[in-house]
Amino acid sequence: MDIRERIVRRVGRELKDGDYVNLGIGMPTMVANYVPAGIDITLHSENGMLGVGPYPLESEVDPDLINAGKETVTETPGCCYFNSAESFAMVRGGHIDVTVLGALQVDEEGNLANWMIPGKMVKGMGGAMDLVAGARRVIVAMEHTTKEGGHKIVKRCSLPFTGLRVVAMIVTELAVIDVTPGGLVLREVAADSTVDKVKAATGAHLIVSSKNATLE
Repeated sequence: MDIRERIVRRVGRELKDGDYVNLGIGMPTMVANYVPAGIDITLHSENGMLGVGPYPLESEVDPDLINAGKETVTETPGCCYFNSAESFAMVRGGHIDVTVLGALQVDEEGNLANWMIPGKMVKGMGGAMDLVAGARRVIVAMEHTTKEGGHKIVKRCSLPFTGLRVVAMIVTELAVIDVTPGGLVLREVAADSTVDKVKAATGAHLIVSSKNATLE
């Protein structure tokens, strides 16, 4: 499988039956395709939809039915619609169990930077700041390094913050890392990688768990 599929498949295993889940734009939206069998979740979209279904077949496309990333989607039974104010009241009220977001940087304290790079075009932060402040659990799904091989997991974010001490888990193609009060704990390493390779690709201190497992 490609690295994006590896990442989102692993994130899917973190979802629990009955969870209300918000998936960020980009790679996180793919998590919806990898929810384990027997696990029933409800997907929330900031633009005002609760009960987002999978991507439609060509014959099912409804141009008026889109998610927050402007992608066409389908409905699940019981799906409901509401305005943005009500949608963000759900987020700010702590009713979202899990949000999965991409990141530009995550640091040792679980601080997140994912909405802008100074000097480059800013499209806006979307609902990210509300989601990381309101969701009960924040999972970051991202490639471990930049395209140039630079660190994205760092000692301290140098890019503008989205939220402070909000990230609970980081899932990359190389590893699964828990953010704990004591620091970043390496829980799983990909079968085609090693602890040393993960450490070299990480710009922050990693605590290697004694129960280290293989990322599948």
